[in-house]
Amino acid sequence: MTRLFNDPAAFADEALEGFTAAHRRWVRPVTGGVVRATATPAGQVAVVIGGGSGHYPAFSGLVGRGLAHGAAVGNVFASPSARQIHSVATAAHAGGGVLLMYGNYAGDVLHFGQAAERLAADGVETRTFAVADDISSAGPEESAKRRGIAGDLPVFKAAAAAAEQGLPLEEVLRVAERAGARTRSFGIAFSGCTLPGADHPLFTVPEARMAVGLGIHGEPGIGEEALPTADEAARLLVETLLKELPEDVADPAGERAAVILNGLGSVKYEELFVVYRRVAALLGDAGVEIVDPEVGELVTSFDMAGISLTLTWLDDRLEELWRAPADTPAYRKGALDAAEPDLARASVTAAAQDTAVPAAPVVPAASDASRGAAETVLAALDAVARVVGAHADELGRIDAVAGDGDHGIGMRRGSTAAHRAAADAHGLGAGAGTVLTRAADAWADKAGGTSGALWGTILRSLGTALGDRDAPDAARVAEGVTDASAAVRRLGGAEVGDKTMVDALVPFADALAAATAEGLSLADAWDRAATTATAAAAGTADLLPRRGRARPHAEKSLGTPDAGAHSLALITRAVHGALLDHH
Repeated sequence: MTRLFNDPAAFADEALEGFTAAHRRWVRPVTGGVVRATATPAGQVAVVIGGGSGHYPAFSGLVGRGLAHGAAVGNVFASPSARQIHSVATAAHAGGGVLLMYGNYAGDVLHFGQAAERLAADGVETRTFAVADDISSAGPEESAKRRGIAGDLPVFKAAAAAAEQGLPLEEVLRVAERAGARTRSFGIAFSGCTLPGADHPLFTVPEARMAVGLGIHGEPGIGEEALPTADEAARLLVETLLKELPEDVADPAGERAAVILNGLGSVKYEELFVVYRRVAALLGDAGVEIVDPEVGELVTSFDMAGISLTLTWLDDRLEELWRAPADTPAYRKGALDAAEPDLARASVTAAAQDTAVPAAPVVPAASDASRGAAETVLAALDAVARVVGAHADELGRIDAVAGDGDHGIGMRRGSTAAHRAAADAHGLGAGAGTVLTRAADAWADKAGGTSGALWGTILRSLGTALGDRDAPDAARVAEGVTDASAAVRRLGGAEVGDKTMVDALVPFADALAAATAEGLSLADAWDRAATTATAAAAGTADLLPRRGRARPHAEKSLGTPDAGAHSLALITRAVHGALLDHH
């Protein structure tokens, strides 16, 4: 378990602060993460990676020459927000465009995609690439749905080495695609991980058993088997990966592969070496030539007791990039000439950050009626933060049945930040629309992850509909909720029946629109819609997930409602109470 922490909510920020203090030769801090401390040649493509905390040395430990130019760092097991990614990418950009790289998880896809849109709006040519190497999370016919685990490293490194050679953005992206298509990973675990402040692991494995096919966010495995010996574990890993070769590899004999035996947090290096001796022998028996193997902790999951094996099948070009030198805090290969610190860019970045937030924040002008409505909005957001806080542990338990168990933590961070931002805006005389949009940005920024992106979208849609000029009536609120429902489906790609938040949001929005059309007051219409949402959320217990981290563990989630749908139902009921109090 994680024993050394202060406030669990501050763990990720404090860890990043300590990391940068310890590694100033390689990295410097920027808002949202870190970038190289050394100068990047003008015109070079910037490879910016990122993901949640809890995976060190991924992602911040892989920033340095020969590897990433920057890393956006989210909260524990939660993707960084679009604003964080945009900030890091802006600081890392050297004029050659930006390639954003991350593991294939819904929250990362959403936030990195939004950041790419913002960078493009700034005039920065940007591409994205999601690593999807975990063969246990989807079959070959659905490889695009696979999770990104320890295969992150060879794919990141291939793209970064290509960027170091001065290749243009499109060619760097093609290298990433080639490396991703030829990378496969598979893992096993003997116990789950425990998040800072938690008193139990996200999942447990019965005595003398192991979980097979696991993720790196505390997700349980897709199955269980008897606890193996080291040689038996090696055989399982190797044989599983050799069953699925890249399309252009007919036989492993005579092929070259970069090999990574990765420790997930608490398996000792000596144990890894015992396993690797057999991995190397089995690959040799299959005729595979191993190129520059890595044995150690490369992509972890806090204190999870587990290991994974990654094979990247090399051609001449990929071997050149895999062997290329790199110098980062946690990963070094070959030798590089000494580099000068990037003092000029560091001073520019520092100056920009010093002026990024005005000393006296201003808000758009608002009517008295809208400022009055903002008081109700603030009360509603207070109710949201309170109900989420009261149910955070329950939401985490629900999420951990087939997911990573962090839904309650993320929702608490997001709702608390949203209420705080709303209170600040209200104190400055903001109208209802501005109060909601400020809350939206804070929720997305502090929560990260899928829920952060989606709840930021919900609040922003409501804020846009309400505006700052008039007192919003029931019809306008219903219109904003309908817009939010459409925006969430568009952004996340989920529909009713996928076992997501959408299964409660769409019925809620439809019921609210129908009730207001009948002429009901906002409080009465909201009451009816909240009842509909509660029933719909409960009904998700009978569904199999078709999206998100729970999808690989679909059967395990039967009988348990979706955490996102359940939290939305709780929130709609809490908001109804605030509407009654401010009727």
